[in-house]
Amino acid sequence: MATMKKKSSIYLEWLGFSSLGLLTYLLPRSWGKKMGRFIGRLVYHLDAYHRQVALSNLNLAFKNQKTDQEKQKMARSCFENFGEMIADFLKFPSLSPAKRQALIEVQGLEFFHQAQQQKKGLIIISAHYGQWEVASFFLSQLGKLNVIARPLDNPWLEKKLTQMRTSLGAKIIYKQAAARPILRKLQAQEIVVLLIDQNVLEDMAVFVDFFGTLAATTPAASVLALRSQTPLLPAFCLPLQNGRYLIEFKPPIYPEQYGGEREEQILQITQQCTKIIESQIKAAPEHWMWFHNRWKTRPPQEPKK
Repeated sequence: MATMKKKSSIYLEWLGFSSLGLLTYLLPRSWGKKMGRFIGRLVYHLDAYHRQVALSNLNLAFKNQKTDQEKQKMARSCFENFGEMIADFLKFPSLSPAKRQALIEVQGLEFFHQAQQQKKGLIIISAHYGQWEVASFFLSQLGKLNVIARPLDNPWLEKKLTQMRTSLGAKIIYKQAAARPILRKLQAQEIVVLLIDQNVLEDMAVFVDFFGTLAATTPAASVLALRSQTPLLPAFCLPLQNGRYLIEFKPPIYPEQYGGEREEQILQITQQCTKIIESQIKAAPEHWMWFHNRWKTRPPQEPKK
């Protein structure tokens, strides 16, 4: 019975995703985005668990800096923007290359070229923020692109998502046992993208400050940068009101600038990367995935509640 239920759940998820993909393909892009926002708003009202996670996270991050009404508005906007992001990502591969290119604006490209001058490959760090999936299309024009990902629990959806990502120019490296393949890609002077803003288990984490509270954070980007002496380049993709996307590069982080023991270097670099992500989120909080339980894993020394 459990297996049948799992299979039916897999099928229903795939059917819903495929149906949404077909609708976005048939509809004008602007209509598809509106449909995505509507679905996101619907999920906000129906999904009590993730709505509460979002509001709890916003309370933790902004405390008394925002009113309850402002936090509720940000939470609702977060769901709406996520729905719009999914809908537009589904539409994006069907657009012509010229149309895709016309939708992209870029700032800070000099930082990319500055980091690339070391000829040690490039680790781009980012977050589940804005339209991170669409950014692959532009990044793949700058060099051979590899995106580090965790496979979805639904294999049918995973296959579909992989097809879409590769159609935008990215190769997928799955997180399990990824270190060696990543180091080979960096040695070949390729680009590797890591999203480092989600909660991880205690045995995989370093704890760094994020919005004033310690958060379990993957040290993967820092470890790889130190092993390969590859620069870390923060980059984000934010939707603009005119329907286009802004890809913004920040100044690179060079691992050789950090002294001390290796553990201290890893902690310092991870903290700097996390603070850059925090600053980006603060600039437009409604575009981050607040319904992810970011502060779930707690430091072992923290008193149990």
